[in-house]
Amino acid sequence: MQTRDELFPESFPQPDDQPHDPAAGSRRDFLRNAGLLGAAALLPGGLGAAGTAMAAQAPSDIVMADAVALSAWIKARKVSCREVMSAFLDHIERINPKVNALVSLQERDGLLRQADERDAQLARGEYLGWMHGMPQAPKDLTATAGIPTTQGSPLFKDYVPRQDSIIVERVRRQGAILIGKSNTPEFGLGSATYNTVFGTTLNAYDPSRHAGGSSGGAAVALATRMLPVADGSDMMGSLRNPAAWNNVFGFRPSQGRVPFGPTGEVFFQQLGYEGPMGRTVRDLAMLLSVQAGHDARVPMSSSEDPAVFAGSLQRDFRGTRIGWLGDFRGYLPMEAGVLELCRQGLKGFEAVGCTVEEAMPDYPMEQLWQTWLTLRHWLVAGVATPLYNDPAKRALLKPEAVWEIEGGLNLTGADVWRATVQRSKWYEALRKLFERYDYLVLPSAQVFPFDAGQHWPAEIAGRRMDTYHRWMEVVTGGTLAGLPILNVPVGFNAQGLPMGVQLMGKAQADLAVLQLGHAYEQATRWVQACRPALL
Repeated sequence: MQTRDELFPESFPQPDDQPHDPAAGSRRDFLRNAGLLGAAALLPGGLGAAGTAMAAQAPSDIVMADAVALSAWIKARKVSCREVMSAFLDHIERINPKVNALVSLQERDGLLRQADERDAQLARGEYLGWMHGMPQAPKDLTATAGIPTTQGSPLFKDYVPRQDSIIVERVRRQGAILIGKSNTPEFGLGSATYNTVFGTTLNAYDPSRHAGGSSGGAAVALATRMLPVADGSDMMGSLRNPAAWNNVFGFRPSQGRVPFGPTGEVFFQQLGYEGPMGRTVRDLAMLLSVQAGHDARVPMSSSEDPAVFAGSLQRDFRGTRIGWLGDFRGYLPMEAGVLELCRQGLKGFEAVGCTVEEAMPDYPMEQLWQTWLTLRHWLVAGVATPLYNDPAKRALLKPEAVWEIEGGLNLTGADVWRATVQRSKWYEALRKLFERYDYLVLPSAQVFPFDAGQHWPAEIAGRRMDTYHRWMEVVTGGTLAGLPILNVPVGFNAQGLPMGVQLMGKAQADLAVLQLGHAYEQATRWVQACRPALL
């Protein structure tokens, strides 16, 4: 195993020892006028004992700000990177023990030193980009040099990569500061975030229930304002299901939009890849503008200029046609209340000028599930068989991982080929449906968040679930088609549990999906109106 480098010094000089900052006075005036600092926070050295008590009562306006606004404040030096880092670390100290969303948190002194370095860069006129000074905690599946990447597995609990993943490289270049990682299920398998390394991540709106997954830590950290934006990855709804269950936005981009790697295999791993999450579509699009873009190490990555996502999202949607897929005419079992809440959410699209009608692809849905099982087995087995072949390591794999690997080992090449042909037929069925509709919409989950002590639902609406992930079948169609899909919130049931719908666009129409998502957000404002009680 690699050993961790010593990244951080033992201490950093106190504020009285720092060089004079000519911008400090105007920055404090801004904070005072904006309500961003209480009297205690204006004491020398920032929040002292009195300030800590104040922070324990309510989150600061720094952590409550949208990421786009926070970025602008930092760039204009209205708030310092040290003030931003201190505010987030104080908030994380208060909130994270209640939800267990962030893991492998780094030393405070070292993080503040990095924040001071970002401030010094600004003082010299050096601005790294949109994420300058922003705290980030990449998902624990993506490689972070110098910070553990456990993948939620006891096999990798001490693994510290020497190289960043591509998306981490890109946020670092933009000036982000990595404060730790966001929790994930073992190897990302399953839509409930729990593992034997760090434990269970709890729902932002009801901590007795699951957060979704596998980007559950990211979604909860966003919803509870412990991160301004977050990255995730999505093979089986992992950017969509946790976003729906925590009342935020999660976007699975078009295949190739965000390069996945570096990795030893660059052609066939096309089911799971990375993308952004945010509390607003604007924030999410800005993070996508950092993540997206061609990388020569990933030959099938998109060459379209990612700067398009940093532009305006305004657009007129009068006359836009939306097809409502729902439960595929009764094929998918749904917990009581899910379809009703999602149908109410369709009014948000109608409010911006869209027309919505029932739609159904011309394809046998049970065949789609079998296609999914084959391709998922094949890919998981391809990646994880070396672990399975070692009896000592196999004993530490969770049963779901063993089941996936063994399913893959029992496949033939002909099985995989037939599945890829069926996947192509599914894409063609959706392509034809898009000749009539501009977008397609369906629920992001088949159940509301369930008890955190339960691994997965055994049945839905009286129908038994025959695998650990059958209850998330609703997301497989979007994955297999490789289309851009945005979870948008649709509100809460009578128990106060969130839900969302998947907004699906045509191939490579990522910007169009985000534009409609933005218009829907302006009409509904679920994130702004309904904050977690933990706040």
